[in-house]
This record gives sequence, C-alpha cells and structure tokens, in this order.
Amino acid sequence: MMSACTGKSGVGTKEELIATDHAFSQLSSEKGMQYAFLEYAAEEVVMLRKNKLPMMGKNALIENFRTFSDTGFILTWEPLFADLAQSGELGYTYGVYTSVSNGSDGTTSERKGTYISIWKKDDSGKWKFVLDSGNEGIGEQL
Repeated sequence: MMSACTGKSGVGTKEELIATDHAFSQLSSEKGMQYAFLEYAAEEVVMLRKNKLPMMGKNALIENFRTFSDTGFILTWEPLFADLAQSGELGYTYGVYTSVSNGSDGTTSERKGTYISIWKKDDSGKWKFVLDSGNEGIGEQL
C-alpha cells in the first residue's frame, strides 16, 4: 500500500497540505518568490492577478517573472485552513500573506492580504498548486 507522500494514488491529509503550504512560504522567504512559485507550480498552473487576464501554464508564469525582479521584497504567507476532496488528491488552502518591500531610499513598506491556492498531487505524489489568487488588504477581523 502506498503512503500519503509516495504516489498519486496515496491519500493526502489536511495536515500534509498545510505543511506543504508552510514549506512553500519558507522557500519563498529563503530563495525568493519566483524560485518558490516555480518549484511548487503544476505544469497546468493558472494564476489570477488584479487587472490581468489569467496566466495559464508554467511557461506563462516563467515569462511573467522575466519582467521583474523579486530581490527587493520578501513574500511570505500563513495558511489558516485546508480541506481536501474525498480522494485526497485535490485540495485547497487559504490564509494571509505579507509582502515586505525595500525602497531605493532605504525605507521598508509592508502589504498584507489574503490568498487561496488549489492543490493537486502530481504523478510522484507531491502537492503542486494548480490555481493561485490573492487579494490585497486585510480588515481588522483577523
């Protein structure tokens, strides 16, 4: 029998999915947002961003990243919730993100928002996100 992490037919858990999202954020902090997003994106990824058409496919993500550098900011996030389909091969996480930017004048600015990611297990049993979207701004209710 396959374990939750060893194959496509393995059933994932909510804890495993949250741990994956945490590791994704940690990689973004350590090696940069672009590196982390490319590491965790599925080939068929779709990213939704404000005032833009959806970016569809990992190649579109790579092309988008060519237009800017992520060396001036750090993007991290904290998943607040996860749930899975009954099959254990598809799930979602949502939570809050923080982006800290360093200005050319030495100032630092911080933005916060919410995000949702939809995850699917790949053929090797690893979680990859297939859809990602976020909204800037957080109210006081969190």
